[in-house]
Amino acid sequence: MMEQTTLPFRDDVVALFPGQGSISGGAGVPWRTSRHWALVERISVLTGVDVSALLLSADDDDVVRTDRAQLATFALSLVGYYELLDLGVRPRYLLGHSLGEFSALVASGLLSLDEGARLIGVRGGAMARAAAAQEGSMVAVMGGDDGARDALSSVVDVWVANINGTGQIVVSGTRAGLDDLLDRHKELGWRRATPLSVGGAFHSPLMAPAQEEFDEALAQTTWATTEALLISNVDAKAHASAEEWRELLRRQLTSPVEFLDATLALPENVRITIEMPPGGVLTGLTKRIRDFDQQIAPSTISELQEINL
Repeated sequence: MMEQTTLPFRDDVVALFPGQGSISGGAGVPWRTSRHWALVERISVLTGVDVSALLLSADDDDVVRTDRAQLATFALSLVGYYELLDLGVRPRYLLGHSLGEFSALVASGLLSLDEGARLIGVRGGAMARAAAAQEGSMVAVMGGDDGARDALSSVVDVWVANINGTGQIVVSGTRAGLDDLLDRHKELGWRRATPLSVGGAFHSPLMAPAQEEFDEALAQTTWATTEALLISNVDAKAHASAEEWRELLRRQLTSPVEFLDATLALPENVRITIEMPPGGVLTGLTKRIRDFDQQIAPSTISELQEINL
């Protein structure tokens, strides 16, 4: 299912791994015939969650719950990645968005599937409990400049969570803080503010209650080595060592996702992006950040197999 590959790296390709906000009901149906679907069943056994059912028959409300969405997205992204390897394409660069970093780490070989699934199970559960203890959510704000971003600091109990592009930011906060932002976003310099359907105030201090449990899981994790280069959300730099990634994942829980800078950190020779399923969101973001020669986000196995690089 996931044998070690000896494929040469493609230095001109980056694989993009989406976060949990990309998942929706039925997302796994077009990928059910993959020879790698067995890894979905493996993740189900490891975590005690029927991930296959989440991907095939759950509706949107069921699958978007934090602890479920993370496992479902992780599993489906890896099915897509191993299908890509079957085509003889092995990207040198890997870039995940939040949860997607765990998918990227398994794809790189730094983490085994078992370790990745275990970490996500702990992380998703701890984040869900933190969200239940302190009600919060997220809002996307668009159409602002640097001054508008600076103005966000004037809103109490609201923090920048995702920097997805120029003038496109997601903030986390308490309900009261986000209501204040929604009321005042235009006077703060933002053209539009849109509440997101998420289970908590992720990548903010409101996730701090999850930190201790997740740190313990990280401390018990066994790591390997890799020759791939993974761009971090935390500092927008390439890292390949287990020691670095252990600390980066720890910080990622409450730190903003620096996706804009992480995309800009890709070297100029990276001319092709391939987004793993459930894909599309990151392809839309990256095309607004810099130019690539080819951007691919296959939604089915057949679309993936038609890739010509």
